[in-house]
Amino acid sequence: MNGEILRPVIPETVTVHLGRPDAPARNVTVPFADYIKNVASSEIYPTWPESAIRANMYAQISFVLNRIYTEYYRSRGYDFDITNSTAIDQSFVYGRDIFENISEIADEIFNSYLRRRGSTEPLFAAYCDGVEVQCSGLSQWGTVELANDGLTPYQILQYYFGNDIDIVRNVPVEGTVESYEGTPLRLGSVGNSVRLVQIRLNRIARNYPGLPKISSPDGYFDAETRDAVRAFQRQFSLTPDGVIGSATWYAIARIYNGVKRITDVNSEGIPPEDVTLLYGTELREGSAGAGVTELQYFLALISAFNESVRPVTIDGVFGANTRAAVEDFQFDYGLPVTGVVEIDTWRALYTTYRNLLASLPDGYFSAYTEPYPGVPLVVGEANESVRILQNWLNRISDVYTEIPKLTVDGVYGPGTENAVRIYQEIFGLTPSGAVGAETWNSVADTYRTLVQGDEGSSTQFGGVIS
Repeated sequence: MNGEILRPVIPETVTVHLGRPDAPARNVTVPFADYIKNVASSEIYPTWPESAIRANMYAQISFVLNRIYTEYYRSRGYDFDITNSTAIDQSFVYGRDIFENISEIADEIFNSYLRRRGSTEPLFAAYCDGVEVQCSGLSQWGTVELANDGLTPYQILQYYFGNDIDIVRNVPVEGTVESYEGTPLRLGSVGNSVRLVQIRLNRIARNYPGLPKISSPDGYFDAETRDAVRAFQRQFSLTPDGVIGSATWYAIARIYNGVKRITDVNSEGIPPEDVTLLYGTELREGSAGAGVTELQYFLALISAFNESVRPVTIDGVFGANTRAAVEDFQFDYGLPVTGVVEIDTWRALYTTYRNLLASLPDGYFSAYTEPYPGVPLVVGEANESVRILQNWLNRISDVYTEIPKLTVDGVYGPGTENAVRIYQEIFGLTPSGAVGAETWNSVADTYRTLVQGDEGSSTQFGGVIS
């Protein structure tokens, strides 16, 4: 249920407003590749060197994808993705003829975009003609000179945007939907959308010190999150009800993009950890992997305190026994008894697990068998669970010296991520650098074996629950 990244996709279509944003002009919706062909045919010449054409088209693709990915216009209440006003967007001439060589190149590279290393969003690849208009981005006529000097498309792009850019290729093509899912988020909500909001509110608070920080952006809409939402709503003249409906959702998106300068060539950037998906959509019998391990981890603790839920083996395989335990849980907690873990069941499992942990007295667990905190640990987290993990890894590194020693500061930075990845490689786990239930359980067992000198247990809960 965790570890995936909310990466940009190539939309099937683009909706273009044929005028400035507030002009009473019509909207047209065209296939994405056709849009790129039109823009390239309207802005550059087919007689230019191919390296120049390709460099320009990469910039054009990245520019429009930035507009779409950030919902630049839709977060402002418009019903389109981009305009054809060259003062702010790209030249698009509806119905124009397309140059053959540009069409062929577009068919080859339309599913590629530019990205700065360490960032997720498409680069806002600003550009201008370089003759009549000067800008801090790519000079279209300048690309011709560079191509004639023998530079490749990538070298041309590096010349204008820096050496820290990558061309992301073979990006999947998918239908796009609005990021707001249609259901308001409120106290008790759980999921990826909650975590995304929490991360965005924390970043906004750096520019607006009067807004409170959320101590644990874990995807659980608690009272602290509600208070932060209310403070944001008051700051930006929205109804301060602590509920995230469409207006608040898009206001948060708009302000977040603004403080990070996402629509600027020198953007602060959105790091992958900020868009890591912690919650998947559905697990059922036959599923396998880290998501199932996490599910079984939750069920194991719940069953230790609720005899109505049968115990499970934590093996990452959703077999008949796991399905039966899910059905036990669903029956006991008033959910439809399907044996399938969809978002409602996952939300109930997560809430039950977290509430159970919170209800246990201090010292209930031994010092070195703390249970999984309930959500994966990724870069940017700062809490006691990270501190515990760092202590464990430091003890393990006494034996497995490939693992570097860490500063035990409770901050999940690049050093901790690297140590986790090395541990995962040593112990045959997916080297994601993030700590879900599977990695947490493995690190805890390894640590316990070293400290106690025993063989460890097959699951985190063997010998742990007193």
